[in-house]
Amino acid sequence: MENVLLALTVVAAVVWIGLLLFWGQFWRADQRLDALGNYSPEDWPSVAVVIPARNEAELIGKAVRSHLTQSYPGDLSVVLVDDQSTDDTAKIAAQTAQGLKNSDSLTILPGKPLPAGWTGKLWAMEQGFRHLQQRLRPDYVLFTDADIEHHSASMQQLVAKAETEKLDLVSLMVQLRAQSFWEKLLIPAFVFFFQMLYPFPWVNNFNKKTAAAAGGCALIRFSALERINGLQPIRQALIDDCALGAAVKAGGPIWLGLSEKTRSLRPYPNLQSIWQMVTRSAYTQLNYSPWLLVGTVLGMALVYWVPPLGFIAGLALGKPMIALVGLVAWLLMARAYWPTLKLYDGSPLLALALPLIALLYSLMTLDSAYRHWIGQGGAWKGRIYSDGNL
Repeated sequence: MENVLLALTVVAAVVWIGLLLFWGQFWRADQRLDALGNYSPEDWPSVAVVIPARNEAELIGKAVRSHLTQSYPGDLSVVLVDDQSTDDTAKIAAQTAQGLKNSDSLTILPGKPLPAGWTGKLWAMEQGFRHLQQRLRPDYVLFTDADIEHHSASMQQLVAKAETEKLDLVSLMVQLRAQSFWEKLLIPAFVFFFQMLYPFPWVNNFNKKTAAAAGGCALIRFSALERINGLQPIRQALIDDCALGAAVKAGGPIWLGLSEKTRSLRPYPNLQSIWQMVTRSAYTQLNYSPWLLVGTVLGMALVYWVPPLGFIAGLALGKPMIALVGLVAWLLMARAYWPTLKLYDGSPLLALALPLIALLYSLMTLDSAYRHWIGQGGAWKGRIYSDGNL
């Protein structure tokens, strides 16, 4: 038994060494949007913002204001697609625009009923795209969520990045809210796991197949969006941002980074709210495969739980080698987590809590699978999506 435990801790340590050295340097969390640099054209490209919104009365005002007060020097318009909200989303958006300098730049589109074969958000985005295709035909489209507040220079930086590097897609994983106890504990890890699944340096390397995007902030060249026929090819995707990134990267270079200033206003005040957010798509990420689910849980156990258990068991059994290897693996894990945790001003002690955090996320993934099996998977904004049943 002791030999088995030693072997497992060694394997865990080797895995973490491999992740740190060879897995795209994902853990550095260093893919950031630069300042404007030397980009200063006489005529800036035109941009249209498309905001799909469903029952976002609480947050839509700040989101809309952040777009209408941009310092962007070029033509900038905002299209809010009201996805059949039952609250005052459209009314508050219109009231927010009143009195602002660029109030006439806001267009509110009443969303049409959801057709079969589409997810709600993608259908709203598609309606925004079709509206632009028929009227404005801007150089770029920014797809963003109704709970995202953009800093005033955000658009300039996004466009400058796309223009100087000839990118078809520039996307930001925005700063998620981390104020409550549960947000501070779990939200940075959510970003860390996302970077592990899709190492950003690999996403940003056109020679690598890895592709992803962050739906909260995705600037797309309009010609690239037309090239892929809008949102039609991914209309059933529940993880729509990564599907969009893959569709665009198939024909041109993309870039994905982290943001410190553009931020999500969405609150997750308790464990239940974060749990619901994760369970909505966790099993989808595994392609609804029971085998991938089992493999994921076993992999999480080996990589995240074995190191601290080996350290504690080694001390308890008087086996210093097991304790030492377990501690090394645990510290390597904490080292990998620290840059992302630092981005969220987290305590260094939370880096050592990653095994516990990983346990909670594993339970969420199992619950996501259970909800799918009983027909309650993918619930969001009053709609329930499941594999093959949109």
